[in-house]
Amino acid sequence: MKSKISITLSEKTLKDIDSLIDNIYVRNRSQAIELLVNSALGENRVAVILCGGPEEDLAIGAEYRITAKIGSITLIESILRKLKSDGFKRVFLVARQKVINHVFSIVQNGSKYGLTLEYIEEKESSGTADSLRLVRGKIATNFLVIYGDIYFTLGLEELWNEHIKRKGMTTLLLTTTPEPTKKGVVKIEGSKILDFVQKPEKSEVYLGFSSIFIAQPEILEFPGASLERDVFPVLAKKGLLNGYLSTTKVMKVHTKEDVETIASSQQY
Repeated sequence: MKSKISITLSEKTLKDIDSLIDNIYVRNRSQAIELLVNSALGENRVAVILCGGPEEDLAIGAEYRITAKIGSITLIESILRKLKSDGFKRVFLVARQKVINHVFSIVQNGSKYGLTLEYIEEKESSGTADSLRLVRGKIATNFLVIYGDIYFTLGLEELWNEHIKRKGMTTLLLTTTPEPTKKGVVKIEGSKILDFVQKPEKSEVYLGFSSIFIAQPEILEFPGASLERDVFPVLAKKGLLNGYLSTTKVMKVHTKEDVETIASSQQY
């Protein structure tokens, strides 16, 4: 339910607001103001870090992917710093007990990063959708999802704004990939994803899902064990899946070689 209010703004502010009106996604000042307010309310921004699956599958030597040290900090510290800088306040981490214990020993409750970090223990799971459903009932607004095995430097503000502007159920971060058979690839028209195929045997499409997305809570009600194999393809067919293309690299952290490659390419 929406309420009508009266506010007073400077001419400059009104011009800035009007600059957001594109007559496609933002058609008037009211929608532009709502977009800006939703974007600015960082205290309402929620993120979920997915680290589900058997602990042995996530191990890198004595560490786990999420606790691997890249340069001077661990991956979880890098992710939390990024979330803080992009206005997120509340974070859920979904993982099994040993991973949770290891993460907690490094970042505790997240307060030293200016965040509230809540741990959700996964007992068993058949895929990413199963893991994500463990936050059901805890989130009532748009939320960000980050897979706990990626290193990224891109700002999340624009992705968040694009999701709110387009009002779809889910907005995936997309990047180009030289190996489309190893990722979820999409067919896209404008910002609308028409088809999503997970790790196709052959593909002439080199645009893939990069393990970060924003969604409405309703995504938690869709059936299927895997987001990539079950949920995203259905959302695409229903016209509920959008994409946001970025040229910034998102790098997987699966092996010691991955850690060394990322560390050598970054400045700390």
